[in-house]
Amino acid sequence: MTEKLKKYQQIVQQLLRNYAEVKPAYGEFEVETIFDTERNHYQVVHLGWQNKRWVHHCPMHLDIRNEKIWIFYNSTEHDLAADLVELGVPKHDIVLGFYPSFMREMSDYAVG
Repeated sequence: MTEKLKKYQQIVQQLLRNYAEVKPAYGEFEVETIFDTERNHYQVVHLGWQNKRWVHHCPMHLDIRNEKIWIFYNSTEHDLAADLVELGVPKHDIVLGFYPSFMREMSDYAVG
């Protein structure tokens, strides 16, 4: 494991832990962080009840692939990419994976 990968694992985990400390304003939810450090998959999961209905939702999903942080899903108001930059990750190591590659080419971030 490279130093860069270790650093990015720590940054992603801390970022998601910080987000997981804030529970949604609606419903009775548990907020979990799921960290697969062997395969480098990272998620925040909400599970619980809202209006007598069971909810299981993944508002954030990031992976680390080829020493780049891929943002695959973000259904929150937080700008994960900007937060990663603020934590020291260069834009050329952040991929907006929820966009097709031709759209990623038009962003300030990595294509892949």
